Amino acid sequence: MPGHNKKSKAVVTGLAVNASLMFWKMHGAGNDFVVLDCTQAPLPDASLVRELAHRQTGVGCDQVMVVVKDDAANSGFGYRIFNADGSVSEQCGNGARCVAAWLIAEKGCVAPFAMMSPSGPVAVALQQDLVCVTLSVPQLLPLLVPFRADKQALLYRRDVSGSPVEFSALSMGNPHVVIQVADVRGAKVVEIGAGFQQHSDFPMRTNVGFVERCGPTSVRLRVFERGVGETLACGSGACAAVVALTVREQLAGNSWVDVALPGGTLRVRWQGQGHPVELAGPTCFVFQGRWLNRSG
Repeated sequence: MPGHNKKSKAVVTGLAVNASLMFWKMHGAGNDFVVLDCTQAPLPDASLVRELAHRQTGVGCDQVMVVVKDDAANSGFGYRIFNADGSVSEQCGNGARCVAAWLIAEKGCVAPFAMMSPSGPVAVALQQDLVCVTLSVPQLLPLLVPFRADKQALLYRRDVSGSPVEFSALSMGNPHVVIQVADVRGAKVVEIGAGFQQHSDFPMRTNVGFVERCGPTSVRLRVFERGVGETLACGSGACAAVVALTVREQLAGNSWVDVALPGGTLRVRWQGQGHPVELAGPTCFVFQGRWLNRSG
């Protein structure tokens, strides 16, 4: 299937086998995930998520994507999202694309179909060798981000890590800050990104994107993800960046925009206010295995 590149199988060593917990390691433009099939099993707790996500002693990932049964979607499936630190996320664009590819490969789903996310239904389609998902309608009202502000604006200003920062704020089902920079290579991604996690005006914390406009249909982007840190790619962050610059009339509306991230290029299209955002890009199966219980 498109984007399906199964390479090898692996077994994580431990002390006692949990025969029900198979995992699949996947990535979308370097944004990597552990996918769990919990259609007949309970959701993992935060401790297990942290163990799975640990890059030295676990499988290693940015997020754990958990597939569940959900009759509200025509595919019969949905997903839940856990960040590497065990916290819960409302949406994950690249994770959604990887879950879609997993459903096609492992459950026999045929695109187009829909699956249910914590922030609502997500439509799935294939564009040649790319997996495309349609995420939610972006929300710019501060209350819906959520973000504490007196009124809605195109740009906000706050002191972060000891310096004034100008940014856009919006929700893609999960909260995002978008900061426009002249050159993403020199952006203070970790310093400012971590600073926003402590800011009292973001009660649910926030993802922080640093975007460089390259032309009317191309940008460069780096993202500090809530609960993870800087990642090689962020699908919802790519969508947020395109929305933020389109609202400010810096990108061509209703056109596919190439978003270059450290791990690869994603494609985003937004047709404007009241419309959902489309996200397309590659997916890859890296390996699969069985997680073993550990006592220490």
